Amino acid sequence: MKVPFLDLKAQYLSIKYEIDLAIHQVIDNSAFAGGPFVEKFEKAFAPYCQCKEAIGVGSGTDALWIALIALGIGDGDEVITVPSSFIATAEAISFTGAKPVFVDIDKDTCNMNPDLIEAAITSRTKAIIPVHLFGQMADMDPIIKIANKRNLFVIEDACQAHGAEYKGKRAGSIGDAGCFSFYPGKNLGAYGEAGAVVTNNAGLAEIMRIFRDHGQSKKYCHKIIGWNGRMDGIQGAILEAKLKHLSAWNDARREHAGVYKELLKDIDRISLPVEMTQTKHVYHIYAIKTKRRDELIKYLTEKEISCGIHYPVPIHLQDAYKNMGLKKGCFPASENCADEFVSLPMFPELSRDQIEFVAQEIINFIKTVDS
Repeated sequence: MKVPFLDLKAQYLSIKYEIDLAIHQVIDNSAFAGGPFVEKFEKAFAPYCQCKEAIGVGSGTDALWIALIALGIGDGDEVITVPSSFIATAEAISFTGAKPVFVDIDKDTCNMNPDLIEAAITSRTKAIIPVHLFGQMADMDPIIKIANKRNLFVIEDACQAHGAEYKGKRAGSIGDAGCFSFYPGKNLGAYGEAGAVVTNNAGLAEIMRIFRDHGQSKKYCHKIIGWNGRMDGIQGAILEAKLKHLSAWNDARREHAGVYKELLKDIDRISLPVEMTQTKHVYHIYAIKTKRRDELIKYLTEKEISCGIHYPVPIHLQDAYKNMGLKKGCFPASENCADEFVSLPMFPELSRDQIEFVAQEIINFIKTVDS
């Protein structure tokens, strides 16, 4: 049985009429850059995230960078985040002129360890960016408590957490801003690059709307030096059509995660994802851990099961950040995840037969290791 890591075509075919109609409407109206279809998506996505405002932008990286810019983060500032993330989290900080300051993750949840934040704060710290890795929100209460005590902004990197919840609050609704990526493989994915920022601060939202459109308050009136960070009209229309299905798709992902857990819970040599009791995990990625990672991936590949690694090199060990002088051993929990993570097939259209096949082949692999 062949099991893909992701099947975007299967999702498209399930809602083909809605997607084709959305694209044709944009073409018929020639509303390609920003415009009414982006606005319609924004008006739907903000309440979905339990927020008052949503600003559609060109990518998740744009979302992070624009949120930082709008909050006044710049040269000489420091922003605390984690090294266990896609590099865009740190890139966005660096491109404001600020410095990313890393703290390690919790070894069980693989999200920011709040107990390590205070020690990383200096007089230059201006914000904290917790990353809701793989679809589970970070432990936000202690993070917000520290931020309020130290007068720091909190920007949620929710690029993998569309619809995730923490104590009943949706991802993006707790901090000063929440940033989303709609890269095609995400739980809510565009058919190209797109992103959004959500916030309950109307003034902050207005700054971001102006900034993403070359600093224009109205056409050819440039209030500030801005950037071209607009969302395409076609992406807005596609996302608005797909948003109606997101809750059902997330429920399917959670059901699939439950099957993986049921089948693999008693298997030695692997560790399964830990879901905190106060969160609703939406399983953008279902990553197990094993010390035999490379061997397992090779074995599964031979069985036509596609897997991934998120992420094989933590940010502090990337060449791009070698000037920070951080070495292996600085963040052991993040480094352990980089060495042991295996991302298993996970998408809403995955069948139980496929999940059972993947799980059985993992069990078969473990038996060969133990024999």
